[in-house]
Amino acid sequence: MDEEYDVIVLGTGLKECILSGLLSVDRLKVLHMDRNDYYGGDSTSLNLNQLWKRFKGDETPPASIGASRDYNVDMVPKFMMANGALVRVLIHTGVTKYLSFKAVDGSYVFNKGKIHKVPSTDMEALKSPLMGLFEKRRAGKFFLYVQDYKENDPSTHKGLDLTKMTSKQLISKYGLDDNTIDFIGHAVALHKDDSYLSEPAIEIVKRMKLYAESVARFQGGSPYIYPLYGLGELPQGFARLSAVYGGTYMLNKPECKVHKYVTKSSISHIISLVIWAW
Repeated sequence: MDEEYDVIVLGTGLKECILSGLLSVDRLKVLHMDRNDYYGGDSTSLNLNQLWKRFKGDETPPASIGASRDYNVDMVPKFMMANGALVRVLIHTGVTKYLSFKAVDGSYVFNKGKIHKVPSTDMEALKSPLMGLFEKRRAGKFFLYVQDYKENDPSTHKGLDLTKMTSKQLISKYGLDDNTIDFIGHAVALHKDDSYLSEPAIEIVKRMKLYAESVARFQGGSPYIYPLYGLGELPQGFARLSAVYGGTYMLNKPECKVHKYVTKSSISHIISLVIWAW
């Protein structure tokens, strides 16, 4: 291996692999190292043997639970929005050619002791027992307002300034009941708590538009997609991008030392690339 590199990246988490990929594309000489024998850092996807080693030490998994290669266990499982920022980055950088995705079949909510599918089509919305007929009409008007809303087109605002009014004030104009508000806030806008109700209404509108755009993107029954072989595929995709442009990867290196630091000009270059990626 060469002894001099423009950049040395330690750890193969997603942000580190994105950085090494971008730097390699920009023709810098990159060495990327990790103490583990797999990509992804703390957010990796492990096969059965790797999972057992991580949590059981030297024990071996029982043969009765199947082959190691049949497992891809995410350490930090998360769904991806089909039209979210991460997907746009993957498309822009061309990393999608190294990945396979599956559209998630559906998402569900627990309401009044029963589990219901979150509607993803007009027909499912009409049949859904989550709302009564009159409530569906009121909710439909609200969804139509959100769908037509364009931040840079005042004619779609209907006289409302969503940067000054709260989400609660906006929703109250449509007379929606508490169950519907919960459904919109948590199942569609994906807020973890009710603090969004006191935030500017523009935020919930942006989240709802992202949800709707993601549902429409792949017609998969939900707005979510997932890497076919686990989230650990994401950093590996950027690692492949780096390798195509000459990046060098070394895994299973628990001990390494950096004897020469990057110059000020190199730091400025890296910062500009990171800002571009963001």
